[in-house]
Amino acid sequence: MIPLPSDGSVSIAGRSPGLAAEAIEVVVTLPTFKRPQMLLATLASLKAQRTARRFAVIVMENEAEARDGAKAALPSFERGEMSGLVIIAHERGNCSAYNAGWQTAILHFPNFRHLLVIDADELADPDWLERMCKAAETLGADIIGGPQVPVFAEPTHTRWAEHPVFAPPYRETGRVPALYSSGNLLVGRHVLTAMSPPFLDLRFNFMGGGDSDFLSRAAQKGFVLGWCAAAKVHETVPARRVEADWIRARSLRNGVISTLVEKKKRAGTPLAGLKVFAKSLALLAASPLRGAIRLARTGSVAIGLYPIHVALGRVMAEFGYANEQYRQPEKN
Repeated sequence: MIPLPSDGSVSIAGRSPGLAAEAIEVVVTLPTFKRPQMLLATLASLKAQRTARRFAVIVMENEAEARDGAKAALPSFERGEMSGLVIIAHERGNCSAYNAGWQTAILHFPNFRHLLVIDADELADPDWLERMCKAAETLGADIIGGPQVPVFAEPTHTRWAEHPVFAPPYRETGRVPALYSSGNLLVGRHVLTAMSPPFLDLRFNFMGGGDSDFLSRAAQKGFVLGWCAAAKVHETVPARRVEADWIRARSLRNGVISTLVEKKKRAGTPLAGLKVFAKSLALLAASPLRGAIRLARTGSVAIGLYPIHVALGRVMAEFGYANEQYRQPEKN
């Protein structure tokens, strides 16, 4: 059994009455930070799930002072409309919130098989939970990812849907070699118990990428990864996220994360750092051609610039650059 941290970094704000924890088959973890209205919409989409599986929801409030998300969510749990817990992850940061929820799941729900992750700016399709679980069972996969379909603030922004920052990495259901995001994810309980806490590396707390690193390490351990194209969540994309500086910053950040994750993957092997740096330089040298090919195929300058920005980010990581976009969430 993995206990909650003894340092008071996690506390339970409330729970649904008569919660039969031993009967829960699936746990859905839902981190939130200063998004109370979005959180309520996400919870409504979970309440509307079409499944016979007994599931519970853990809301991880990561704003430990005002706790607007917890205050908004608690009534539906206390009335028994939602089954599960609302917890406070007192240590700020994306990875801290995830770790708190995943440890709570293992501690409080001894028999769950699948843990799912959805963010508080996403809405789940009615068959989302069932499709994710069924994909894991059908594919024989330990971890399943699914598409985060962007819902843009303005109709004219839909042209950004095919940009690599927003587009899904795969289009068809099946086993896959890598996954990168926890925004729509299923993780088997056995994976969590094998990986042990802290599941997500706290060094990624404000930059993002802790999920990508966790998934990379899980794949290294031999866990099978899969993709379920039909298990969709719809992600709200505010207008600021289609501005050129945000797209550029996110692309550079993706490059930084790529370098950091690869360094951890190669740690302990001969000349690991040199090999990662050499690969980054090679990608930077090739990026203008790769960008030109993308530009010719899509007609989008932004898509054409993406491999250049990612390669630059990879090289910049070697000199200590880290874009902590989550440090100021109101600008993210």
